[in-house]
Amino acid sequence: MYRCFILALTSFVIHGFVSSPLGYIFLFVNLTAIVILCRGKCGLSKCITLYLVAMAAADLMGVISGVVFERINNIYVFARVLLITPICAATLVFRFAVMDCSVWLTVAFTFDRCIAICSQKLRERFCTEKTAIIVIVTVGIGSCLRSVPFYFAVDPFMIINNVPWRCIGRADYFTSPLWKAYQLLLSIITPLLPIGLIVLFNVLTVRHIIAANRVRRGLRNSNDSMKDSEVENRRKSMILLFALSANFILLWIPFIVSAMIWQAQNYFYTDRYLNSLSFIVQEFGVMLQFLCTCTNTCIYTLCQRKFREEMKKGVKYLVTLNGRLCR
Repeated sequence: MYRCFILALTSFVIHGFVSSPLGYIFLFVNLTAIVILCRGKCGLSKCITLYLVAMAAADLMGVISGVVFERINNIYVFARVLLITPICAATLVFRFAVMDCSVWLTVAFTFDRCIAICSQKLRERFCTEKTAIIVIVTVGIGSCLRSVPFYFAVDPFMIINNVPWRCIGRADYFTSPLWKAYQLLLSIITPLLPIGLIVLFNVLTVRHIIAANRVRRGLRNSNDSMKDSEVENRRKSMILLFALSANFILLWIPFIVSAMIWQAQNYFYTDRYLNSLSFIVQEFGVMLQFLCTCTNTCIYTLCQRKFREEMKKGVKYLVTLNGRLCR
């Protein structure tokens, strides 16, 4: 009985977190990040800014499609048109696409920083605004194409007046070896492969930074007490890079465990019993996925001084009514 109570409480917290008005807070957080980054006053290069804006935009779309359109709308039904089966299926495809896009943009950003720090020659050719645009567009198109098959993985849950409503997984989605193989492949491509690449790029980056700092300290005068700005910039870049990478890896681990152990058995939430541990694990992984869409902005705030300054200016602008103190 105690176990059932704990599982029920956990399920209540998870559902409340995922489908509550916190979703609108996630929207505000990502919109804030996009506005501040687009102003270009955070001291970041155009290349880095493009990647961060693209990541924030993908996260914003993930919140809109996954939290607002699906979770909140399924409970409060503020837009019935979204429950029509073709639109419901399209929303499902869009959610998978933006999630996949967010993951691979994190990989692209990590690789870009690895090249910028480790290779002077490649940095001049790869770490440019033009290359960033090409990579972002390619990742977006690839993510959309990868998610299209999910449109054909659902059937109408009910038909009223010849109108199909809601989405439910097709019977062969749970039994077909082809669908199971596709689901296993997706579990490897996203996020197992991205996590492996992120760890690899970070290891290479750390090794290069440590070696470069040793050489730089050896070349500098041992009596020189002045602060080394180059070393400080590298340290800040490393902190931002590692914070984003660690945030992504930690928040995706529960989903990976759930996906690998239980690939398609309860993918469309057919098991809703509160005493089902598998359902709790699945919902917890989904919750952390959605949480990952808003934590990057918090990381920018903690790691970037100029980002904090811009945020303070924005808050002051709103509080004082267009910059003028209230009288």
